[in-house]
Amino acid sequence: MNQICIFGVFVADLSFFGNKIPTRGETILGNKHLVGPGGKGSNQAIAAARLKGKVNFITKVGKDHYADMAFSYYKEAGVNTSSVIQDPNLSTGVAGIMINETGHNAINIVPGAAAYLNNEDIDKNLEVIKKSKIFLTQMETPDLTTIYALKKAKQNNCLTILNPAPARKVNKEDFSLLDFFTPNEIEAEFYLNKKIHTEEDMKYAAKQFLDMGIKNIIITLGAKGVYFANKDENYFIEAFKLKKSVVDTTGAGDAFNGALAVALAMGYTYKDSVIFANKVGGISTTRLGAASSMPLLKEVEEY
Repeated sequence: MNQICIFGVFVADLSFFGNKIPTRGETILGNKHLVGPGGKGSNQAIAAARLKGKVNFITKVGKDHYADMAFSYYKEAGVNTSSVIQDPNLSTGVAGIMINETGHNAINIVPGAAAYLNNEDIDKNLEVIKKSKIFLTQMETPDLTTIYALKKAKQNNCLTILNPAPARKVNKEDFSLLDFFTPNEIEAEFYLNKKIHTEEDMKYAAKQFLDMGIKNIIITLGAKGVYFANKDENYFIEAFKLKKSVVDTTGAGDAFNGALAVALAMGYTYKDSVIFANKVGGISTTRLGAASSMPLLKEVEEY
């Protein structure tokens, strides 16, 4: 399999479960709390490694017990950590996650050490990017460094994937760096500054993204499935039929993107890659946690 390079953030997820997500000024009594690994880039790296992807992860953490937790999970999953930078002067990031009884969530992320990732960190790990077929990143890392990394990936013939989470401004000229753009419905609306309600809205939204210079647009729609479009084809894929109820959607997007990277690295067609990613993302919602919800390849094949 071709190698995958993922650039992103690790944070420790502090997850709080209750009947509802509290509104402003409200205090509620919860029923469970978990501490585990999180951060979109880290989740995606673990997801891809559990699917037998050859994953190199570029990030920055502190030297503390949360960083120890990260390395423990990477070792277990099989993520190459040679590009994980440790800075003893910085703290590893954390995220506070509120999860209601239907599995929906609200998240506040403090990136910590990862907020200090810079272009020099990319240059020091350029060989990792050069050896990779797929380069995947998100929007939790500093904006300028994220775009710099994407430029370096394109210069070295990587297939680039940007998962725009959380949605943040991207300069128009930088969309041409993207082979795959994978927003969810809300993120897509952010970039187009309009609501997407109907199938026709979706098709028109995809055309607008393609007109920006993106090669392939994938809009994830949760329980409604996935929409894919490029200059040659477009189609909907229904949500994967699950054997169990949804309990936690926290890591579903990360499971999807990690699986997409693996499928593309394995040489799947674009459609088969999206179908595979859709299945992995669906399975992850039947389990609690983010990184801990990512299925193994064997589990996906046997599901």
